[in-house]
Amino acid sequence: MRLTDHDASFLYAETASAPMNGATVTVIEGEVPFETFMDHMASRMHLIPRYRQRLAFVPFNIAHPKWIDDPEFDIKHHVRSHRVAPGTTLEQAIQASIKLTERLLPRDKPLWMMYLIEGVTGHTVLLSMGHHALVDGASGVDISLILFDLQKDAPRTPAPAKAWQPGAAPTPFELTREAAAETAEKWRVQFGSRESSAERGELLRRAAESMTRFISEPVVTAPWNASMIGPRRQFEWRRLSFSAFRNIRRSFGGTINDVVLALVVESAARYMALHNERVEGRHLRVMVPVSVRREDEQGALGNRVSGIFPVFGAEPMEITERLRKVRWETEHIKQNREAQAMELMMESMPSLPPLTMAPTLLVGSAFDPTALAARFPLPVPPSFAPRLPMVGYNFTCTNIPGVQTTQYLLGNRIIDSLAVLMLNGNIGYGIAVVSYNQGLYFSFISDPRLLPDLHVMADGVVNAFDELLVAADSHSGTPRPTDRF
Repeated sequence: MRLTDHDASFLYAETASAPMNGATVTVIEGEVPFETFMDHMASRMHLIPRYRQRLAFVPFNIAHPKWIDDPEFDIKHHVRSHRVAPGTTLEQAIQASIKLTERLLPRDKPLWMMYLIEGVTGHTVLLSMGHHALVDGASGVDISLILFDLQKDAPRTPAPAKAWQPGAAPTPFELTREAAAETAEKWRVQFGSRESSAERGELLRRAAESMTRFISEPVVTAPWNASMIGPRRQFEWRRLSFSAFRNIRRSFGGTINDVVLALVVESAARYMALHNERVEGRHLRVMVPVSVRREDEQGALGNRVSGIFPVFGAEPMEITERLRKVRWETEHIKQNREAQAMELMMESMPSLPPLTMAPTLLVGSAFDPTALAARFPLPVPPSFAPRLPMVGYNFTCTNIPGVQTTQYLLGNRIIDSLAVLMLNGNIGYGIAVVSYNQGLYFSFISDPRLLPDLHVMADGVVNAFDELLVAADSHSGTPRPTDRF
C-alpha cells in the first residue's frame, strides 16, 4: 500500500529538530517484567500487520514510498527496556520517556518503537511511539484496544500456529514500474474526470475563503512562535474529571470540545498578558484536528484527519464569556462545514510531485541537511524585539476520544494515559487531550527555548477549569460533583 499525499506529508515535513513521532505514555500499576512484556507483544504482532512493514522508497522518488513486509523484521529492534536510576520518581520516569521521543525513528525499519521504562518502585511506564505517516490519534486508540485488555484476568493471546513469513521484497525496477503505472492512472483519472456538483463547488469556495483568511487576517505572534523550534522538549500534564466537563456542558451548552478549547485559549491569553505581550485587539488562531474516519475505516491505520482553524481574541476575559465566544465560533465553523471543505480541498489539490521532496528523504541519514540546524538552533529574539504578524496558526489542540473504562496490561491496571503531540516549524507549543477511564488528560508540550515555563500554561488551564466549575454551580444551583481524582 502506497502512502497517501497526507501520510507522505509527515515524512517530508520531518527534520532533526521536529521528529514526526506521535507518542503515548502509559502509566501502569505494578512492575511489569520486560521479558514478559516482550512475549506479550510478540503474541499480538499478527493483529497489527503494519507493525511488521517498512517503507520501500521508489528510485528517484518518482512516487511516494509504499509499505512492504520487512524481511528483516525483529521485534527486539522495536520493543526495548529503558531502566532508570534507583530512587527515580514516577514523574521523573515520565519525563525520561519524553526525552526518548526527541529521537528520529530509523526509516529503514517499521516506523514504531516501544520502551518499557523500569526502575520505579510500584509502577511501570510504557512509551509507545509511531510515526505520523503510520498512525494518527484515532488509530492509536484502536491499537491500544489490541495491545491492552479490558479485563484484569483476560486470557493470554496464543501466538499463531504458523510462523509469519514476509512477502517477497520488490526490486528497484519493480518499484519504479509500479509507481510509473500508478502515476499514469492517477493523472488519467484526475484530468479525465469532469465530475462536479453545486455542493462540491460550494465546499471548495468555503475552503478557499478559510485559507485566504490566513493571509488577510494574521494573528498575534506569541512567544512560542518567535523562532523556529529546536530539538528539545518540555512536558507537563494534568488530569481532570470528565464528569465535571459534562456538568459544565449541561450548564452552558456546547460540546466537550468547546469547553476544552475555552480552557486552553484562555490559558494562552492569560499567559501572554502575564508576560506583558501586546494582545489588545489581536487574535489567536488554533489548529484543531478533526477525524473524518468513517465507521468502515475503524482499525485502519494512516491519517484520516481534516482540521478547523477557529480564531479567538488574544486578550484575557472572564471564563464564561470565553466559552460563549468559543461556542459561537465553533458553531459558525460547523454551519459552514469547514472540516469537510478543508478535506475536499486537500483531496482536490494537485499532488506535490514526490521528486521535489527527494532531499527530505535524507533526514536521519549521515547526509541529513537539517542536522546542523538541530545542533545549532536559531537564536530566540528578545521579548522586546518587534515581531512580524503571524501568518498561520499559533498552536495545535487535538482532542482524542479514548477508552472510558479501565484497561489492563498483563493483569496490571493502567492508571494514566498521556498523549504526546509533535511540534514543527515555528509552532513551539501544543496540547493533546485524551479521555481515559472517566478522566480527561491534558498533555502540554513545548520547546523550552520558546516557552520555558510550561507549568504556567498548564496551571492556567486548571485555574480556568476551576472558575468554570464555580460558574456552573452558580448557574445550575446544584452541588458540584467530585472534580479531582
